[in-house]
Amino acid sequence: MSFSLGQLSFIVLGYLFVLFTTAYAVERGWVPRRWVRHPLVYIFSLGVYASAWAFYGSVGMASQYGYGFLAYYLGIAGAFVLSPVLLRPILHITRIYQLSSLADLLAFRYRSRLAGMLVSLFMLAVVVPMLTLQISAVADTLYLLNNELSLTTLAFGFCVVMVLFAVLFGARHVSPREKHEGLVFALAFESLVKLLAILVLGGVVLLSVFAPAGGLEQWLVDHQELLTNRQLTLQEGPWRTLLLVFFAAAVVMPHMFHVTFTENLNSDALKPASWAFPLFLLAMAMMVPPILWAGVYLNVQTPAEYFAIGIGLQLQSPALVIITFLGGLAAASGIMIVMTLATAAMFLNHLVLPFHKPSPRHDFYRWLLWVRRALIAGILLLAYFFYAAIGTGLDLNRLGLLAFVASLQFLPGVLGLLYWPRSNRKGFLSGLIAGILVWTYSMLLPFSAYRMDWQLPLPLPVVDETNWHLAAIAAFGINMLLFVLVSLVSRQKASEVSAAQACSVDTLSRPSRRPLIAGNSNDVIVALSKPLGRYVAEREVYQALADLDLPSYEDRPYALRRLRARLEANLSGLMGPTVAHDIVSRYLPFQENAELSEDIYQIEQRLEGFHDRLSGLAGELDNLRRYHRQTLERLPMGVCSLADDGEILMWNQAMTDLTQIPARQVTGSHLSRLPPPWQSLLQDFLRNRAMHEYKKRVDIGARPRWFSLHKSVIKPSGGQPGGIVLLMEDQTDTQLLEDELMHSERLASIGRLAAGVAHEIGNPVTAIDCLAQNMRYETENPELLEMANQIQEQTRRVTRIVQSLMNFAHAGHHSTEHEPVNLAHIINEAMQLLRLSKRSQDIQFENLCDDSLYLLGDAQRLVQVFVNLLSNARDASRPGQTIRVDAEADKHQLVVRVVDEGHGVQADKLDRIFEPFFTTKDVGKGTGLGLSLVYSIVEEHYGHIAIESPVSNGRGTCVKVSLPRYHPEPVTESSEPAA
Repeated sequence: MSFSLGQLSFIVLGYLFVLFTTAYAVERGWVPRRWVRHPLVYIFSLGVYASAWAFYGSVGMASQYGYGFLAYYLGIAGAFVLSPVLLRPILHITRIYQLSSLADLLAFRYRSRLAGMLVSLFMLAVVVPMLTLQISAVADTLYLLNNELSLTTLAFGFCVVMVLFAVLFGARHVSPREKHEGLVFALAFESLVKLLAILVLGGVVLLSVFAPAGGLEQWLVDHQELLTNRQLTLQEGPWRTLLLVFFAAAVVMPHMFHVTFTENLNSDALKPASWAFPLFLLAMAMMVPPILWAGVYLNVQTPAEYFAIGIGLQLQSPALVIITFLGGLAAASGIMIVMTLATAAMFLNHLVLPFHKPSPRHDFYRWLLWVRRALIAGILLLAYFFYAAIGTGLDLNRLGLLAFVASLQFLPGVLGLLYWPRSNRKGFLSGLIAGILVWTYSMLLPFSAYRMDWQLPLPLPVVDETNWHLAAIAAFGINMLLFVLVSLVSRQKASEVSAAQACSVDTLSRPSRRPLIAGNSNDVIVALSKPLGRYVAEREVYQALADLDLPSYEDRPYALRRLRARLEANLSGLMGPTVAHDIVSRYLPFQENAELSEDIYQIEQRLEGFHDRLSGLAGELDNLRRYHRQTLERLPMGVCSLADDGEILMWNQAMTDLTQIPARQVTGSHLSRLPPPWQSLLQDFLRNRAMHEYKKRVDIGARPRWFSLHKSVIKPSGGQPGGIVLLMEDQTDTQLLEDELMHSERLASIGRLAAGVAHEIGNPVTAIDCLAQNMRYETENPELLEMANQIQEQTRRVTRIVQSLMNFAHAGHHSTEHEPVNLAHIINEAMQLLRLSKRSQDIQFENLCDDSLYLLGDAQRLVQVFVNLLSNARDASRPGQTIRVDAEADKHQLVVRVVDEGHGVQADKLDRIFEPFFTTKDVGKGTGLGLSLVYSIVEEHYGHIAIESPVSNGRGTCVKVSLPRYHPEPVTESSEPAA
């Protein structure tokens, strides 16, 4: 059974087109975002690990090593099970510092451009055999289905197609830091395709192939000897080496690094992936033994690694062949796309940009795009040439072993990166170079000589499937030994120490508070315009400011340090950590000889990101730190922590409430940058030798406020930085209450004086009134009678004034029982009291209330109400204006209106007019307690008060007071009893 080239081309191109359409649908937003970000998509995208070797080569491994083939699945499954201590720390580092490849990570950790270059170059030892494996698998299966063309022709055609689709998937847009959400979703789709394909093939094998033999179990019992000869025990085979190399693949293989870390859109998805991804691999691994046994049972003529496609051919089932071919195509194409994109980015950052950068006048982003496209094509064509030269003579197992053992040489550097801060670049480079050389001599050259029939002048070891693991262990062992020894005998650079602290899972970097030469964000743009050009510099700076949620113009020292760190991280994602570090170090340097204390605030921020990585005593200490931090943050007293140079390190919530300045606006700035009046208040206090200042007055708007200030000096000790702590406590309410108490005491004194004066004046006035009456009775002279009347009228006026003073003196001793009160009388009394003041001499008071209106209440308390209302109206009026009081009555209540012609009350202050201590008067001319007292007295009388302003022509105020009305009972004559 065979297929035409047209049919096969349609299948290949059709599948790749469907795969690209899936990615394109995601990019266009046709797929719901919650589907794209779902953890299942991330888990299935990790299935890119299951390449053509998993689909085809694992059957060959099972034929050769028996159950040792499980190491291919168990090794990487073990890495994901250990994700909390292996994968999650790496994910955290790559997220913070925008590291997009293994070369970026290792170059960042060991602060070496050479490290990035060598990792990128030596990664070819991994990439080329792995890509060749995929090309070989697809070309071989195409040749099995149609042998009209040669293997190399089929392979070349497939490579050209993959170049096109790799560019479409990963290098189609100019966007510099593109997250390929569509690619991740497409990878999940292709993993689902190959899983379903192998499950369908396994189902056919279990349910159909062995049916004539009485089932799979019966056939296994009948052919034990045949199967025994095809497998090795775990003790005899390279089981442990297989586990090690596949364990390392989870981190060091470029396609796994890219999907696990670079394209990870949801960091929380790593947790379910730690158990769900091993289940995915288990589902594929379970089908391998039945496929192997079915190939043996059916006597399939293909090599064991292609039993999967051979079973369909043997059964003459086109549908099964197409399904199996699609599964193998999915397994090969997915890894080729991802591996090529990841390697192209690695080469761009570490082999191209360090030696050639475009002129700032050129479009930097478009230049990057075309270089990336050229690298994609070059890498795939290099893999094809390796296939044409050597790969056609090597089976899938040998190609896979070459790639995985080469990748093992990067594992010491990764382990040192996480768990050994003492390791350095010299040790890493020494071990890596030695390991690659041993791999080349003991594996690459023997396998190549086997294929090419080379006759080399140096003796080569004989390496095959039975002893390759010895060469692998030798390369890894020498690598690890040199890595440790050279690191121990050589010193780290200061930059390596800093990077080691940033990467280690047990330590945290301790950044210092050093000011930049650039004074603001505009200076940063100007500095970066030299290497990047104005357009790129502006775009990168504004992007970094947006990432940090900072304004477009920033000049705070702490914010500029954060901006510098963020720019380096963003540029690392764009052009690699080495080039980014060089650019930032050269064009955004710190000030010389300005080493200050550690940046406590930035350490706090980083500790928040490391919280989930701390355990044991470190975790308990971090919890204690967080508790103390929250205690200071929630303290009901303002706390401001300052460094020695006046930089604000902490600004708690109470300080925000007191000053109305958010912490994010002032943290990292100097105290001198605070807006008035806080700048002068705090700076004057710092310059003062006194450690405490009580009730310092500050005028804010039209209101005075009082604050008590305290400070404490923290002296540096034990490596801890020094500083100053300021405490600020609002004493405004206390001060106003004290003023009110003093005012009340003064009023009480005046009341006592008034009572005494009234008592002393009362007797002489009574005597004068008696004399005036006697005068009237003793003469009939009209002039003397008129004089006596005037004397009596003035004595009655004095009596009324004295009575008002007496009432005022007893105003504080009000009764809880309400009595009938004449409204007009209490209004007159209030006006009489106000007329005694000089301020009332130019103001006209008019009482328009009817004498027949009565209400229930405490007369003296109600006098206080109208004295306050009339006093406020007087203060708002100008000389010559009139204040009128009138009243309306219904059956149940009286509505009294106090209307003035003054300046009125602003609309935004009406809602707060009855609040204690709120006043619209100038500073020092009111306590803000008068209307609050009025409000409480009116409520005591079951009334209501409201203010309308303005009344007419934008001026005047009307205060309406509603009080319960009293109806006097009419006097009726008693009826006589009936006779």
